[in-house]
Amino acid sequence: MTAALPVGLGPDEVWDAPPAVTELDATVEVPGSKSLTNRYLVLAALSDGPVRIRGGLRSRDSALMIGALRALGVWVDDAEDEWDVAPGPLSGGTHIDCGLAGTVMRFVPPLVLLAGAQGDTRPVTFDGDEGARVRPMGPLLDALRALGATVEDEGRGTLPFTITPPATTPAEVEVDSSSSSQFVTALLLVAPRLAHGLTVRHVGETLPSLPHIDMTCESLREAGIRVDQPDERTWIVHPGGIHLREVRVEPDLSNAGPFMAAALVAGGEVRIPGWPATTTQPGAYYPELLERMGGTCELVDGVMRVRGDGTVRGIEADLSPAGEITPTIAALCALADGASRLTGIGHLRGHETDRLAAIATEVERVGGRCDAGDDSLTFSGMPPAGLRPAVMETYHDHRMATFAAILGLAVQGTHVRNVGTVAKTMPDFPSMWAGMLSA
Repeated sequence: MTAALPVGLGPDEVWDAPPAVTELDATVEVPGSKSLTNRYLVLAALSDGPVRIRGGLRSRDSALMIGALRALGVWVDDAEDEWDVAPGPLSGGTHIDCGLAGTVMRFVPPLVLLAGAQGDTRPVTFDGDEGARVRPMGPLLDALRALGATVEDEGRGTLPFTITPPATTPAEVEVDSSSSSQFVTALLLVAPRLAHGLTVRHVGETLPSLPHIDMTCESLREAGIRVDQPDERTWIVHPGGIHLREVRVEPDLSNAGPFMAAALVAGGEVRIPGWPATTTQPGAYYPELLERMGGTCELVDGVMRVRGDGTVRGIEADLSPAGEITPTIAALCALADGASRLTGIGHLRGHETDRLAAIATEVERVGGRCDAGDDSLTFSGMPPAGLRPAVMETYHDHRMATFAAILGLAVQGTHVRNVGTVAKTMPDFPSMWAGMLSA
């Protein structure tokens, strides 16, 4: 499986972001959740029997995850819409390309522990794109060392690194997940297959993106694994067989966000079918936030209906539970009729790019005002004269591409460099965006 760039767009080409010229009336089918797709792929690889995954997201991130699992000896057939995974003994002595996928660079290294437990203690090397080499990995690598692995990273705490697994592992580990909840998730996913299970304790001051950890725990429970949480910083995963057989991936609610935001900017209605009644996805925060910003959101028979009148209100919000939706909310803040402040998002400085700096730079580029603090973004809102068109940068970050597209709805003449970076999670975004506007 490969995630192609949008048709007609090379990696350095400029995309003309279409403006909204009339109110919207569109239904947008959002592809599957990247976060759930890659969690299910890992759990399927560790399952006690074959697994079929329905609705998995075809994207660069999922392609990299499938490639990583194949390199470790897992059989994956993704030729059709439904994917089949046949687990088997994991092997060492291989190389993993992480690309720019945080889920691959964080979720896959602990799997090497299982190769060691099965008698294969050959080292596994990890590397990725240039941008991935600055993303924090140190706390997870330290946790793997505490579990007995030998990790060679020349003291960087980033890619590239090499892991040589031990033959046995202890039953408890501490990790500082202040910079990424993925460190906890990575250890939880492998835990049921370790001989004694694993107790994971977070020892940092803050813990961002708790819904993503909840998502991991629910995915494990769905697979028949007992997960206890005696307090908000401790998870106890009991050993046991992983029973999945067949799973269906929910639509990616974070990727639904830009289309939902479009209803507030352009006015009219956007409908997102397949919205789950209950979910652990961070995108579940969108309805409440968009209503506070002037929209109305209603879930009817599994369809989320979002309506707006073309005006956006400023907001003060703590986004620490759902940092990945920050770029979409930030785009609305730049277009709002008043000031806004978003807090609890300092960990976004270690994502695909420093998202706080990138957002502030791009808002200033189009004539707005945004100040990036250590843990916050402060916006003045739409200036009296409006924003001006510009060629906006994406920083190889898919969410910065959709951020720019939202601004382009209100600012005719906006161009976006390297919109193809959306292939990370939503390869068809440009055509989906145009389809929404022309519906």
